[in-house]
Amino acid sequence: MRATVGDRLVQHGRVVGQHDKVAEIIEVMGQEGNPPYRVRFEDGHEAVCSPGPDSEIRHKEMHTQQ
Repeated sequence: MRATVGDRLVQHGRVVGQHDKVAEIIEVMGQEGNPPYRVRFEDGHEAVCSPGPDSEIRHKEMHTQQ
């Protein structure tokens, strides 16, 4: 999983009815785009995370086209 600043991290809900959490990557702390990432969620909360298999990266060029 590789990302750049401005990409979005989507953490899919783990149980039925749980919504996805979307965050903007504001800092890549690993080498060559690898985790961990500092992210800012839609509610303004910031966190450092290493995404698991329930997550995906939506690259900047993908979400600007939508």
